Amino acid sequence: MTHTQALEVASAGLLVTAVLVLWRRELPVTIRVFAVQGVALALLVGVLAAGQDSPELLAVAVGLLVLRAGVLPALLRRALAGAGQERAETRPVVAGAEAEKTVAVGTSLLVAAALTLLAYAISQPLVALNPSPATRAIPVGVAVLLIGFFVLVTRRRAVSQLVGFLLMDNGITAVGFLTMSGLSLIVELGVSLDVLLAVLVLRILTARMHETFGDTDLGELRELHD
Repeated sequence: MTHTQALEVASAGLLVTAVLVLWRRELPVTIRVFAVQGVALALLVGVLAAGQDSPELLAVAVGLLVLRAGVLPALLRRALAGAGQERAETRPVVAGAEAEKTVAVGTSLLVAAALTLLAYAISQPLVALNPSPATRAIPVGVAVLLIGFFVLVTRRRAVSQLVGFLLMDNGITAVGFLTMSGLSLIVELGVSLDVLLAVLVLRILTARMHETFGDTDLGELRELHD
């Protein structure tokens, strides 16, 4: 497999997993899909490291694999268990799914297609500045960012919104590496620690919400406020 083909495979993995988050509403499945996207992101950075013969960038790829495919999904699973949703994995679609969704699955997939086209349209000027296999993958990172934002604003459960936030972060990270030929190790570690801290804080807030209100459906909490 050539360097260009490897980049295309990693980019396709990022985009497909983002779309799968919209398609599959069961929270345990969504977390597994997010873990797979972490593998695709680490593969993308690893391919860039191989192309640049950069040991530092390869170390960042390994760190991303551990954090995005291991640590963060594990924290999400703990948040899900703390919210009383872990049993949903063995239930029918109604339980554990985003049953109170505000946007239907079909509509979500159409929006994802529109956002992907938008990402390619707005990224073309940037790609045209320096055409290369890496820059041609930039629209995929932008699409993942937009899809993550869509998940964040349309899902009602706190854990689902947290997945949307992390999708956005994966998209931003991918665009950063593709446009700057790799961020420095210190910068990436700083960003990763910020994300990890945000997840830990949201994990605590999710558990507290469940203890206080008995659920993590933010729509119901808004109704209580009204």
